[in-house]
Amino acid sequence: MNERNFRTLDLNLLRVFDEVMAEGNLTRAAHNLAMTQPAVSNALRRLRETLGDDLVRRAGYGVEPTPAALALWPVVRDALNQLRESLAPGAFDPAQARNNFVLAMADATAAMVVPGLMDILEREAPGVNLRALPLTTRDPRDMLASGSVDLALGHFPGVLAELSAGHLQDDNPRFLHRRLYEGQYVVVMRRGHPMAGQPISLDDYCNARHLLVSFSGRPYGYVDEALSALSRRRRVVLTVNQFFTAGQVVASTDLLTVLPRHFLRATGIKHRLAHAALPLTVPAVHVDAIWHRQFAHDSARRWLLDAVSRASVAGFEADNKSRRSGVMT
Repeated sequence: MNERNFRTLDLNLLRVFDEVMAEGNLTRAAHNLAMTQPAVSNALRRLRETLGDDLVRRAGYGVEPTPAALALWPVVRDALNQLRESLAPGAFDPAQARNNFVLAMADATAAMVVPGLMDILEREAPGVNLRALPLTTRDPRDMLASGSVDLALGHFPGVLAELSAGHLQDDNPRFLHRRLYEGQYVVVMRRGHPMAGQPISLDDYCNARHLLVSFSGRPYGYVDEALSALSRRRRVVLTVNQFFTAGQVVASTDLLTVLPRHFLRATGIKHRLAHAALPLTVPAVHVDAIWHRQFAHDSARRWLLDAVSRASVAGFEADNKSRRSGVMT
């Protein structure tokens, strides 16, 4: 795009482009913009001519973006959000809001955060709706960049290491993060298991049969990395993608699994489970929120991040209180 084309660019075309990218469908984009579908198609045609790229192509019942469109969209969305916030600063009123927010998280994180988050919504934002999507990756940046998710919550050690290194060189990073709470992982088994009620040795742990919670389905996790550093290994005979499923399976088999300690209460079958400390040292399990930098210019999403942070603190404190009182052993 040359300087002359930029000077004559109709900025309304960027609003259409942003909506089409968010929806992946011309009909839904037209509805959201209160335009006709031919008008949306015409706007895309004009933008294609200006930028010299197809931007989107028909795919199934919708459209899919070109590589150039994927590269351009985060910049356009960021600029539109900044402009919107500048023209209507502090426009988000939780009590009157009708926003729909989308969060991505594993079931163990949801058990810690969602109850408190719903309390906050009922008190402060009764018109707001939430959708919780299952987290299927340890790197949610594509989900956040596409706008399909507002906030990702979870344990993302690899991503945070990259972001921390990148922040040293980039004053305007695309993704930001905030620590929510620190979890403790324990070995979990059925009550009555031969290893229940006693410390587990490293030899016994390695010789047992294991169930691994793996979002990708890959039978290798951070415990296996720690074992490898000791030149040891375990046999993972089953992988599942939910902590809840793992609890149900080990409750009726002799498999061992590793679960967040706070999640045992949420399984509903804690009375059928026993747990013990891991017989090896593993890195601390931190749960973080990750979001796109456009949050900095969106008062609604900033409120969401604050609400999630408050709900996390409440959930963590409730878990600590229950353990101190002996409710969770």
